[in-house]
Amino acid sequence: MTGHRRERSRADRVLPGLWRLRLPLPWPGVPHGNAYAIAAGDGVVLVDTGLHEPGSLRGLELALDQAGLALEQVRLVVCTHAHSDHYGQAAPITERAGCELWMHPNHGHMTASAADPAAALAKRVELARRSGVPDGPLTAYADARRGERRGISAVVLPAVELLPGVEVETDLGAWRVYETPGHAPSHVCLHQPERRLLLSGDHLLGRVSLYYDFGYTPDPAGEFLRSLDVVDELDVELVLAGHGRPVRGARGLAEANRSAVAERLARVRAALEGGPRPAFDVVPEVIGRELPEPMMIGWGLAEALCYLRHLELRGEVERLDGDGEPERWALSG
Repeated sequence: MTGHRRERSRADRVLPGLWRLRLPLPWPGVPHGNAYAIAAGDGVVLVDTGLHEPGSLRGLELALDQAGLALEQVRLVVCTHAHSDHYGQAAPITERAGCELWMHPNHGHMTASAADPAAALAKRVELARRSGVPDGPLTAYADARRGERRGISAVVLPAVELLPGVEVETDLGAWRVYETPGHAPSHVCLHQPERRLLLSGDHLLGRVSLYYDFGYTPDPAGEFLRSLDVVDELDVELVLAGHGRPVRGARGLAEANRSAVAERLARVRAALEGGPRPAFDVVPEVIGRELPEPMMIGWGLAEALCYLRHLELRGEVERLDGDGEPERWALSG
């Protein structure tokens, strides 16, 4: 994108036997994603992979080289969730290194859409139309995304499903798996209790940045809130997040996310006080600012729908049949 200066791949040692690999991303406002290399015997466990795009595998190799490592030393790939910037290079890494991929079994939100992108786009377009996106912007959105690269080299399925009870063995000790859906149905966090470390993926970041996959589970926003409770029960000194620097204060980060969700739920209620409205109409009020139309239709609409669905399940709002017109949402009672 014009004017967007790309970062370079690099490695930072977090502590002996643990490196953060900063891998550049093409998205303004999200300059890089993190993978983590953790010493394990004669090699490393690689947690998350970075986005697949031209030259991206070489970028990962450069970061590993700065840490004194090589791709062939990867003994296991673990993905915190199946978004493209965390799973996108899993296929070439596992092929080159001859190792397994471990990931949560609810990965269909990405693997199914990567296998049939045309069907996935058609589903998103129909949801947007039903939610009140006007024909002009919707057509432009669909045309821009038709044939779009999804940041996935190829679909590779996990050899082991990351579920509670599974542990990832490393030289720093065993990392325990905790299911933390919300941001993605496939999301997990990995906790190393003796060292009080949390590999948090995108569940907890150093700043509040809310995003949910809509349409794959009954209540993404509610699942996210419950997942914050899961992490609150863990003894965590250092959060190793999927973006940004390692940060301390896991409970404070969780509380900041709860507050942000509560504020946006309040905005949804306020937006419906004047009467029933389509979901797309309330997006700017829910987000708190205007967004470029593609972001409004993609990320913004998904977030608004997640809050509406959450409030519907709580009995606070109801969905009104559009009878050929866009669905509208109204306060209950």
